[in-house]
Amino acid sequence: MTNEFSKGSRERRVKDKDLFETVEEVFDTKTVMTIYELMKRRVLRRVNGVISAGKEARVYLAYSFNKDPLAVKIYLTSTAEFRKGIIKYIAGDPRFNGVKLGGARRLIYLWAKKEFRNLKRMHEVGVRVPKPIAVLNNVLVMEFIGEEGLRYPLLKEVWKDLSREELLRVYELLIEDVKKMYCLAKLVHADLSEFNVMIKPGGIPVIIDVSQSVNVDHPHAEEFLVRDIRNIYGFFHSEVGLEVTDFIDILEEVRSCRGMREDSSRE
Repeated sequence: MTNEFSKGSRERRVKDKDLFETVEEVFDTKTVMTIYELMKRRVLRRVNGVISAGKEARVYLAYSFNKDPLAVKIYLTSTAEFRKGIIKYIAGDPRFNGVKLGGARRLIYLWAKKEFRNLKRMHEVGVRVPKPIAVLNNVLVMEFIGEEGLRYPLLKEVWKDLSREELLRVYELLIEDVKKMYCLAKLVHADLSEFNVMIKPGGIPVIIDVSQSVNVDHPHAEEFLVRDIRNIYGFFHSEVGLEVTDFIDILEEVRSCRGMREDSSRE
């Protein structure tokens, strides 16, 4: 970002408190302009502070023009290691056949679009995921999972505070969502674990971080499905200590799509 642009951006943010309450270094020139464009389109009214931060992206609390809370995910990683890692998930995806991956920035834009598409397909068949709102360049806007400006906790963070009945409910609903994802949305999460599940009051899980999710006909889909189910089984069986269905039986149940209907709905 040039000094001239930085100065202009700071002045605009000071004058318009509805734009940014928190200014961070991740807002490079193109990202700032992307957020301005989303505001012009009346998708966003205000962007607040960070909800969560990782190596690949940061998630911010934001508000719509209707004052509804939103989550804004901004992808910021452009390292060679990250690019190499995500190409595995894009290259085998038929939705991106014929698309030139190009440089780092274009790859990140594709990754954000991929997460939006995955969320849309999952949400439409009743998988408990944040509702996708919009995507532009490296910025993804979606439903905020939380209340009073605070996100709901991750399963990893809160499981010790849940009763065994609540934990069993979380487990059963997660397996149900894996089945919906696989059988109805025709997708595999590919990175499902206790770190990618938020818990709403009442023990309702919400699956997050679906950018790497792939079509069931992806060359590595079976490998990813096995890993997802092994992660969930291992967590609930070994760490939590619940008596749950055997890993092989869960895998077979998901593959067979038993009990899945095209009109399956979200709870």
